[in-house]
Amino acid sequence: MTGTEGTDATSEQLLAAILKELDDMKAEDIVQIDLRGKSSIGDYMVICSGRSSRQVAAIADKVTEAMKQDHGVFAKVEGKETGDWVLIDTGDVIVHVFRPEVREFYQLEKMWQPMGADTKTAV
Repeated sequence: MTGTEGTDATSEQLLAAILKELDDMKAEDIVQIDLRGKSSIGDYMVICSGRSSRQVAAIADKVTEAMKQDHGVFAKVEGKETGDWVLIDTGDVIVHVFRPEVREFYQLEKMWQPMGADTKTAV
């Protein structure tokens, strides 16, 4: 199973659970972007930072484990080996966990936020 197969959780419930896990793991600069009507890749995108490669990997582990345990969602994960940028795809919610330098380099928020929106709006 990948994405949200086998679960009745809505994208909003998954988003809320992910945001809670990120907060619990002390992720920094958490930004949520509503993708509904903008892209078919998912309903929401969440971008956050960890202070080190170790914290980035730990955050990714915690989020994916919580999705599996609490919602039956088997997320796809890319990039955990290096811990610079980890992508977690739950199907409805895409999560990017960065080290701060890598996040600054790619500036992913600027590609997805509406023009004129504050890219550092924390959740």
